Amino acid sequence: MRVLVTGSAGFIGFHLSRSLLAEGHAVTGLDGFSDYYDVALKRARHAELARHAAFAPVEGRLETPGLLRELMERVAPDIVVHLAAQAGVRYSLENPRAYADANLMGSFELFEAVRANPVRHLLLASTSSAYGGNTALPFREADRAVSPLTLYAASKIAMEAMAHSYSHLFAIPTTAFRFFTVYGPWGRPDMALFLFTRKILAGEPIEVFSGGSAERDFTYVSDLVDAIRRLAEVPPPLPGTAAPVGPFDTLSASAPYRLVNIGGGRPVRLDAMIDALEAALGRRAERIPKPLPPGDVARTHASTELLQALIGRVPETPIETGIPAFVAWYRAYYGA
Repeated sequence: MRVLVTGSAGFIGFHLSRSLLAEGHAVTGLDGFSDYYDVALKRARHAELARHAAFAPVEGRLETPGLLRELMERVAPDIVVHLAAQAGVRYSLENPRAYADANLMGSFELFEAVRANPVRHLLLASTSSAYGGNTALPFREADRAVSPLTLYAASKIAMEAMAHSYSHLFAIPTTAFRFFTVYGPWGRPDMALFLFTRKILAGEPIEVFSGGSAERDFTYVSDLVDAIRRLAEVPPPLPGTAAPVGPFDTLSASAPYRLVNIGGGRPVRLDAMIDALEAALGRRAERIPKPLPPGDVARTHASTELLQALIGRVPETPIETGIPAFVAWYRAYYGA
């Protein structure tokens, strides 16, 4: 296949692109190399991908008018996986315009490009943050997402809504997936695991929100990539042409559109994650308790029924395996 991956120098985009290339697919990777976090890390990821002759890197911003349309006309991808976005829950309090530019206008440019250049399947990255103030657990895809707590979450919900409208109007097979706290080698420096590792190795204290009682549905990156690859092979059918896979299916009645959680359904307390990190590093952390920041939630927990029905499995790598793998990469990459 020919696959276009937006955000290919990002954490998940890098791993997905590398997996696709290993399977023999041709990958065009678009990335804007924003300075939200270490650009050198993003360049290093792209350099790894460039070892493959079937990888074609493209540098550019999603929201640049016409860029995506021209790229798709030239590449003619079979599948598009849209991972590029302005990420970060807390950063949306500091720089909200970045979210409007990348997540709203950038996604709009992509939908217009796909409208003009139809594909076999459009896959879109959303977020568990879309569940916002929901208190019913586990988070189910059919739950109403009407109480976002940050502009980041709101921008992703808006992207989902735009995607459904384009899917309905132009019969674009579209799957949107909501990620749950992805971690692993080559991870994002703004995420807790990365921050904690750096500080513990430097002998600095770490800030622990809610006394470590907050829970996250941690998802190891290779499990996530496997789920995306399998979902790519299950494009939603046109309305009226197939039955839902179960009462929990989010298959739209008016569009070839579906929304799917990607998570393991096994929340882990933050203090348990830190315990596993200390064991992997061979060092103890000085923990400073802090209240939960604005926009953060106390617990995330993915319902996995739909993912299980669609691909036959759910993410299963435990933190006792995933965290040592991250630490080994971190030590090798930074010489720590």
